[in-house]
Amino acid sequence: MARTLILMRHGKSGYPDGVADHERPLAPRGLREAGLAGDWLRATQPPIDAVYCSTATRTRETLAATGITAPVTYEKSIYEASPHALIELARLTDESVRTLLMIGHSPGMPWTAWELAANRDSAAADQLSTKFPTSALAVLEFDRPWADVDPGTGELIHFHVPR
Repeated sequence: MARTLILMRHGKSGYPDGVADHERPLAPRGLREAGLAGDWLRATQPPIDAVYCSTATRTRETLAATGITAPVTYEKSIYEASPHALIELARLTDESVRTLLMIGHSPGMPWTAWELAANRDSAAADQLSTKFPTSALAVLEFDRPWADVDPGTGELIHFHVPR
């Protein structure tokens, strides 16, 4: 059974004075683009079965703006996670989940997408390696159970920047 992992960087955040990084909210542009990302996900991707989301305010607001209503697990570890940690989180996903959305930060999301992609010479990989802006989405497919996801085992099928 194929598995789909969607890695999303949070929307454009604001920088209010005196607000700690973890608590920064989305800027109006971030809310708009996260909404566009949700529209794109519903129009082009399989239904999302589960979401792992960083506990940061901007990632939680990004998820809300997408309108995705799948069950959510808020993971503090996503906040400054390495690709290794994010891949491990994907490996722990229940086998009943076919499509997983993970919402996090840079550099974790782009580095993880790059690590997982076997097709680094594709057009999608070329776009991803150039820039992974806010609200961007990397969609990877796997032909194996979540527990067997490893670097270089996914097919990067889409890289989308909602604008």
